[in-house]
Amino acid sequence: MPFLDGAVRPGLAKMALFVVLALGAVLLPPRYALAFEYELKPVAVAERTWVVEGRREELSEDNGGDIANAAFIATGDGVIVIDTGSTLNYGRALRAAIATVTDQPVRWIINTHHHPDHVFGNQAFEGAEISALPATRAALKRDADSFRATLYQRLGDAVRGTETVLPTRSVQQGEGRFGDYPLQLFAFSGHSGADLVVLDPATGVLFTGDLVFHRRAPTTPHSPGIGIWRDQLGQLRALQFKTLVPGHGPVSRDGSPIEETLDYLDWLDRRLAGGAARGATRNEVIQAPLPERFADMALVRYELTRSVSHFYADYEEALLWAEPDTTK
Repeated sequence: MPFLDGAVRPGLAKMALFVVLALGAVLLPPRYALAFEYELKPVAVAERTWVVEGRREELSEDNGGDIANAAFIATGDGVIVIDTGSTLNYGRALRAAIATVTDQPVRWIINTHHHPDHVFGNQAFEGAEISALPATRAALKRDADSFRATLYQRLGDAVRGTETVLPTRSVQQGEGRFGDYPLQLFAFSGHSGADLVVLDPATGVLFTGDLVFHRRAPTTPHSPGIGIWRDQLGQLRALQFKTLVPGHGPVSRDGSPIEETLDYLDWLDRRLAGGAARGATRNEVIQAPLPERFADMALVRYELTRSVSHFYADYEEALLWAEPDTTK
């Protein structure tokens, strides 16, 4: 072939290179596929405390699962990471992002709950102690296979190589010590059945996990009930804090994300109850107009559709068993 004798014509050389690259893309085994490139930027929110904000989107190949907030505290004796994202590669990118602001090693992980966008980055932090509520560990062990299947379906190559790494340390409500660094831990259940909220007394930063969403509609697939969630948000209101880090959405210097989440859940409860009382179909409940105050809230219609599928039958069944009103 003429382009092998050293007098390679430019056009043929480019063609040969294209063929080699194309064959490589086809023939290389899956583990050599290019990893999703996360662009994680830690933002300081308090002394020795940073947050990496996720996108207000649903899982997709375009975002590589970068949809949840992660945070970390440099204690002086090591780093505490609060939630690790949805893939091994996200966890690696988070670890690299942490190294840009501190040279302290990551020694502790806290999983606020078991949902896949918060825990599958655990795998990237080999050697770190992973803490969670006992029920969170049990739930992740139960749901891990189905979660990973969903991640592979939604994220494609971004999730390649990701495996389940369960929490290694069970924690309870009260003071938790990470080395010599104390954090106040609160055990709730409203969002996922086991929700850990973390308050740093030294800085006043409150890490709420997915009990609180900000400018993004809450997800409800494992909630034990809207009423339980609302009651627990009332308890969060009573805590003294300076900065609030929600599970999704921007950081706040006040309690407005709690009020926003409460408002949404109150509205969702009324929407479901009212639809059931009218005998509305699920589609009618989903398609009815949304309140104007939710116009800028991400994923409202999407999450409403999911919540109707989770809860509407319960509201319809409750009407069947309700005591008849004999005063009319």
